[in-house]
Amino acid sequence: MSGLRAAVAPLLPGVAATAITALAAMFLADHYGAPVMLFALLLGMAMGFLAQQGRSQPGIEFTARQVLRWGVALLGLRISAAQVVALGWQPVAMVGVTVTATIAFGIGLARLLGFKRSFGLLTGGAVGICGASAALAIAATLPPHPRKEQATLFTVIGVSALSTLAMVLYPLVVRLLGLDALNAGLFLGGTIHDVAQVVGAGYSLGHTTGDAATVVKLMRVAMLVPVIAVVAAVARRQHQAPGDARPPLLPGFVVVFVVLVGVNSLGVLPAAVTQAGTQASQAFLVAAMAAIGMKTQLKDLATLGWKPVALMVAETVFLAALFYGLMAWAGMHG
Repeated sequence: MSGLRAAVAPLLPGVAATAITALAAMFLADHYGAPVMLFALLLGMAMGFLAQQGRSQPGIEFTARQVLRWGVALLGLRISAAQVVALGWQPVAMVGVTVTATIAFGIGLARLLGFKRSFGLLTGGAVGICGASAALAIAATLPPHPRKEQATLFTVIGVSALSTLAMVLYPLVVRLLGLDALNAGLFLGGTIHDVAQVVGAGYSLGHTTGDAATVVKLMRVAMLVPVIAVVAAVARRQHQAPGDARPPLLPGFVVVFVVLVGVNSLGVLPAAVTQAGTQASQAFLVAAMAAIGMKTQLKDLATLGWKPVALMVAETVFLAALFYGLMAWAGMHG
């Protein structure tokens, strides 16, 4: 018991700060009718100084990572197999094409800009798959390099900043494109980098859009498995040293999400349990969004030069243009 208390105590200041910020965001959203995720993000960014303080930092990190995963996992209670089937095979194919093409584009453009192929793989994988978590997973699998940590740090900062920007702008873009609720969700899920920002953008436009965006986004997260497998194989061929980090498996929260979708599809859960789970999911995600806002330091990008920034912006634009182009080609743009 004392061990548990010792582990939890350092997290309390940061968790309390994110919880209070989340409650404030929910209050403002209820009274002004604006998206709660956007309020959580903006309030979190206003409280960004907390993420730089020793006492609050562990709890903020815990909320941004672990609580986020709980929230996404519980979203499985909102989704059934019938909804996945209703999306059809086209989104699955589109995700496979866009993730592969974005990584290839990143590697090619990185070489043109004078970077190593591994940097293009790192940034392209982060943009194409699932943001910061993909960057960390890929970096753990790449062979050791003197500048690997610096490249990983930049990628995490860059993809988080671009994902936050996409969360704010892309809902406006889908309205300008005239996409209906379902196709708006497909676009948001197929193009925004991090899971939290996909959820924030999707559910700000309604449950239909949010559910579709979440399903498509988790299809992209699942692409970590083949990408990591390929990266690990290449790393072994390049004589990866013994004792290096082993390739990570599929994130546990995705497994839980899939299990909950399966259980929910069977219709065996009482309505009260499903409702409680979805409410808990909403609370966790709002708190995680507040924590991510606290961690977002957009000014850090200015110190890194224009070439890495241009690379990640180009990858982001490429992904969005390709995904929308595939939607239009498949007749899914209206």
